[in-house]
Amino acid sequence: MDIVWGYVLVFVLAALPFFEVIGVVPFAILSGLHPVTTAVIGFIGNFLTVLFLIVFVDRFKAWWLKRKEENGDEKGEKKQLRARKIWERYGLPGLALIGPFIIGSHLAALMCMSFGTKRKQVAVWMTVSLMMWTALAASLTGAGFHYFAPDSNGLFGDIFNK
Repeated sequence: MDIVWGYVLVFVLAALPFFEVIGVVPFAILSGLHPVTTAVIGFIGNFLTVLFLIVFVDRFKAWWLKRKEENGDEKGEKKQLRARKIWERYGLPGLALIGPFIIGSHLAALMCMSFGTKRKQVAVWMTVSLMMWTALAASLTGAGFHYFAPDSNGLFGDIFNK
């Protein structure tokens, strides 16, 4: 039963903007969870919230602007500038593919939408991007972990493998 909670935690953390699938999947694999299952569950968690953001972008932008006015978010402005530079240089494919690693998948999707791109195009490119980053994170972590610690159950293997 503990392993189920591990996968639930992967889903929830991957869905949160601050953790992202790129960070959650490697940590979960190092913790002893199965790489493929972890990657699929992490992808679904991250993808659903990004898709939700794309569908409800208008409401989210209103909330974001209100929050920005109240807090004076300088860190968010730096990320917006990075996103704008990527957008100007590489367009939608570049921001969708590079954005999750640099500014996070949720903010990358929001920026793509704020630059006037159609929802369907953003959804397609963000799906491709999340698949790519999830597969890369899972395969590199899984391969490295099994190469350097082939007999280990992971960092928290005793908890998940009872």
